[in-house]
Amino acid sequence: MARLFIVANTGKPQVAQALEGLRPWLSARVELTGVETNHDHDLSDVEADLVLILGGDGTLLSVARRLRGRQVPLMGVNFGRLGFLSSFTPDNFLRHLERHLKNPLPVRPRLMLEASVLNTGVRCDTGDCDAVERNRRFVATALNDAVITAGPPFHMIELAVSADNESAVQYSGDGVIVSTPSGSTAYNVSAGGPIVSPHVEAFCITPICPHSLSFRPVVISSRSTVLVTGVKVNPGTTLFCDGQASTQLGAGDQVVVRRSPHDVLLIEDPDARQWRSLAEKLNWATGPNYGRKR
Repeated sequence: MARLFIVANTGKPQVAQALEGLRPWLSARVELTGVETNHDHDLSDVEADLVLILGGDGTLLSVARRLRGRQVPLMGVNFGRLGFLSSFTPDNFLRHLERHLKNPLPVRPRLMLEASVLNTGVRCDTGDCDAVERNRRFVATALNDAVITAGPPFHMIELAVSADNESAVQYSGDGVIVSTPSGSTAYNVSAGGPIVSPHVEAFCITPICPHSLSFRPVVISSRSTVLVTGVKVNPGTTLFCDGQASTQLGAGDQVVVRRSPHDVLLIEDPDARQWRSLAEKLNWATGPNYGRKR
C-alpha cells in the first residue's frame, strides 16, 4: 500500500472542507503517514511515496523548499488562483490520484536554484562549489526564483551582475530576478521576462525597472553560475527565495545563484497543456476586443 503524506493550507476554507471529506476515501487506498497544516516543519525525513498538496502554488513552493532535496513526487491541487505548478483541480484530483495509485502517472523533474550570500569581504571563485559553501552566511533553494529587491526607502540600487566569472555589468534599478523555467511565468513575466518551457534547462536573468533602455532580460544555461554584487543598496534591500526564505543585503554583499543539485519531482495533470494553460490563465495570445458595433 502506497504511503501518502498531506500538506494542506487550511487557511483556505475550501481546503479544510476537502481534507475532511478526503480522509474516509484515503483510508482504504493508502497508508496516510501524516497531515501537516502549519507549513514550517522540515520535510526532509518525511516517510512517503507521494506528497499530496492541497492549497496553491505558494504551498507547493514551500513544500519543495522544505523537502531539502528529498526525492518524493509532489501532486499539487490548486485551491488558489493561477495554479501553474499545482496543476490538478479540486474537481479532478481524486480521479487522477486513484489512477496514479494503480498505474503511476508520469513524474517530471523541475530544476531548482540555490542562492548563497557570501560572508562580507570574502572573494572566491564562484565555480568552486566547496569555497562557496565554506564562505556563505545564508543559503536557500527556490523552485521559482531568487529576487533581489530594492526595499525601503525604495531608492534605486546599483547591482553588478555576471555569469561564469565573466566581466560584470553594472546598472541601476529596482533589483533583479533570477528565475527557473518553472518561475518564468511568475514575477519574471510580470517584469517583462520571457516565458520558458519547464523542460528547458535554463535560467532567466530579468532586471526590475532598470534605468536603461537597453538592459533586456537574458536566458542562460542552468549550468551557469550567476553572481550579483550589491554596489549601492538601501537599508531594506533583501534577497527573497520563492518569496519565503529571505535575508537582508548590504553594500558589497555577493549573491551566488546556481542550479541546486536536487530537482523537484512533480506529478503533472495529464489533461493540462502548456499552451492552453497560458491562454486560459494569463490570456496569452488573446486577440483584441473590438466590441460591438453600435
